[in-house]
Amino acid sequence: MMSRAASGLLALALALWGGAVARDGLDRWVDATELPALSPARSVEMRAADGALLRAYTVEDGRWRLDLDSAGVDRLYLAMLQAYEDRRFGVHAGVDPRAILRAGWQALRHGEVVSGGSTLTMQVARLLEHSGTGAWSGKLRQARLALALERRMSKAQILSLYLTLAPMGGNLEGIRAATLAYFGKEPTRLTPAEAALLVALPQSPEARRPDRDPLAAQAARDRVLGRMVQSGVIDAETAAAARLDSVPRARKPFPALAPHLTDRARAEDPDTLRHDLTLDAGLQAQLETLAAEALQGRQSELSMAILVADHRSGAMLASVGSRGFSAQGQGFVDMTRALRSPGSTLKPLIYALAFDRGLAHPETMIDDRATDFSGYRPVNFDGHFRGPVPVREALQLSLNLPVVSLTEALGPANVMAALRRGGVEAELPGGVPGLAISLGGLGVTLEDLVTLYGGLARGGQAMPLHWRMGDHAEASGRLASAAAAWQVGHILAGLTPPEGGPRGEIAWKTGTSYGHRDAWAIGFDGAHVVGVWIGRPDGTPVPGAFGADLAAPLLFRAFQRIAPTTEPLPAPPREVLLVTNAELPPPLRHFRRRGAAPRDPEAPQLAFPPDGALLEIGAADLPVRVDRGRPPFTWLLNGAPVLTGQRRAEALLPAPGPGFADVTVVDAEGRSARASIRLN
Repeated sequence: MMSRAASGLLALALALWGGAVARDGLDRWVDATELPALSPARSVEMRAADGALLRAYTVEDGRWRLDLDSAGVDRLYLAMLQAYEDRRFGVHAGVDPRAILRAGWQALRHGEVVSGGSTLTMQVARLLEHSGTGAWSGKLRQARLALALERRMSKAQILSLYLTLAPMGGNLEGIRAATLAYFGKEPTRLTPAEAALLVALPQSPEARRPDRDPLAAQAARDRVLGRMVQSGVIDAETAAAARLDSVPRARKPFPALAPHLTDRARAEDPDTLRHDLTLDAGLQAQLETLAAEALQGRQSELSMAILVADHRSGAMLASVGSRGFSAQGQGFVDMTRALRSPGSTLKPLIYALAFDRGLAHPETMIDDRATDFSGYRPVNFDGHFRGPVPVREALQLSLNLPVVSLTEALGPANVMAALRRGGVEAELPGGVPGLAISLGGLGVTLEDLVTLYGGLARGGQAMPLHWRMGDHAEASGRLASAAAAWQVGHILAGLTPPEGGPRGEIAWKTGTSYGHRDAWAIGFDGAHVVGVWIGRPDGTPVPGAFGADLAAPLLFRAFQRIAPTTEPLPAPPREVLLVTNAELPPPLRHFRRRGAAPRDPEAPQLAFPPDGALLEIGAADLPVRVDRGRPPFTWLLNGAPVLTGQRRAEALLPAPGPGFADVTVVDAEGRSARASIRLN
């Protein structure tokens, strides 16, 4: 007795023979065919700047169905596919009468299907309508639809539909989904063994799934290889070598890079199937690994974020929103966009504004002493005051009193205006800016800080940050002059880097918010700007968290992931004034607060050593002398007291050893004098 499939083939052969006799009737029958939707839903894809797949999303029914045309597929696979499934694909009109009649005759002789008669176009018709293959009515419908498709579409379009819809096991549809899941790569270059497996899978996708039954998959693949030798597509030696390749026994995960940013891109433009982003896929993967590894062994609630941009163009190159995209540690929260206190990270902007306004120069002396700013009494992070210090050192040491004094002179509203010019939309808790903004008393995001430092890195010109290809916007604002921006960068590049970091190649700054809630590190070289945040997304304190201890080492490790060597920082603009304090105009030698009393003429002054002196003392004690001031005197070396209760003007301090040293004297009234020297 003849099977249903064999009966269907025979009926189809007879129907087509009858249609060929009545040509006009066949044409009317085909033209009247109702077509299904010819553009099935495809996975939304996120692509990197070079076109690499960052992430894809399943279609509504949970299937992976990625867009593809034949131009993106290995030529050997296409040759195998047509040789195995449809040798006359290029010449038939959707149904191959020769194949159908041959299959029908064989079915009549043997009482069962010996060879199939479906063309690739008929298979596309079946896949579009999800119709079965057994009943003769289904075969007839597929043939009618195939003939109609050939009249409406090109061969390339039909082949692309097959490459997109072919079932590959489980929730995989199409060649790209299969190669990514089974081989972990795009289908542009395939081995003979890989190509043969992909040809074999659609015929029985569940029974031949390599991740479920690798032996069945291997047997089907090897049968295809044998047919390819008979067809002349490959030679026997190639087939023998391909049979030695193992089949994949597990599915690989689909790329899922930059989950926070890709979700954001999809939410902002939900109707677009392909989103081209400015990210570097390789760098993104490395930094996600860095974020996951950096916090291993620390409390699970702790998270981190990393952002990298090319400050020459404003293009975002990497965006890591958390230590891992999971519920643990609120990993679903994108901490590159969360409002947090910036701690000390806004200080470089304030110094740049002060340089521009003529309030200070890097060598200007500025007082670091306890000060009451109309009821606001800030203190330094370590609780100590250092007296008069050069502005350069005040920024490098991240002292609080000097920057608050400069903010008072500039006006907090002007600082806020500069932030807006730089593309930073800061949030003020009370709505009105006060002096506390210089110490982190406002809310900004990691994106904001990278944007701000990118503007400083590009000579004071604001850097609009963008992450979509083609969205580049020209900078419209200026943060500071080129000279002021360079001076700030030069000061920050002079900071001692974490162990192993290159000295003088990266301008960088750390910050720690009030209560140790946020640890920051932001830096730039001649091409890139990088920002790192560490903390808890819920804003609770992290005892012992300091920007310099936690975030700074990760900042330098992130730079190492960008390139083996950093891009050089720029040379100083011609207008930069490179002089000592003594060579400055008198008003710039010492910064005075508005309304501050003039310097006390009886305050102590260091007669020896002079500021900036180079002394050859070897292992001998360091002689010092103070003029004026009221005894007893306290002498400090590098901020630590070494002699107290001294009533004489001269003293010998223990030799601190070769290198740089700070000498400070404090009199009985708390007045001080200071000098920075170098000892050989």
